[in-house]
Amino acid sequence: MVFTQQIECEHCRQNTALAEELASFSGELDVEVHHFAVDKAVAEHYGVDKIPAIVVEGEKDYGMRFYGVPTGYEFASLVQAIKAVSAGKSGLMPETKEALRGLKHPLHLQVFVTLTCPYCPMAVQLAHSMALESDMVRADMVESSAFAHLMFKHNVFSVPKTVVNEEVSFEGALPEPLYLE
Repeated sequence: MVFTQQIECEHCRQNTALAEELASFSGELDVEVHHFAVDKAVAEHYGVDKIPAIVVEGEKDYGMRFYGVPTGYEFASLVQAIKAVSAGKSGLMPETKEALRGLKHPLHLQVFVTLTCPYCPMAVQLAHSMALESDMVRADMVESSAFAHLMFKHNVFSVPKTVVNEEVSFEGALPEPLYLE
């Protein structure tokens, strides 16, 4: 699902074109385009609060979001999210899956990235894998330059930076056990 609008969104057309072109390579991918202001109820249902946005959804909404245009190194994260949703497999270690099953409160992971960072996809893909594994996790890739106000709000000076529930943050592409911790 793509969320867009035609005015006051510098990269919306590019984001929509990317999703539609990617879908054209496979008869198994569909793209739904929703206008952020017009389809406000749909955006609210998916928790989409900024644009451009892509929601990767399969049989259900797994909580995987891309804010900004996932090009550069992040194109691999978009392809990986589509593959993971299609297969229904997170690829996480058994210990991580067990810990995620024990979550009592929702987690919102916002992974701030730049499109030229070779380490950022590792953090995004790990966060998305956790979202695929648990209905209690929502994971967003946030392209820093597209959302400068969030970059300042969360003191993003280096990437990848993961912000958890607007309260805790850490930097780096951590190995899975440390990321989970």
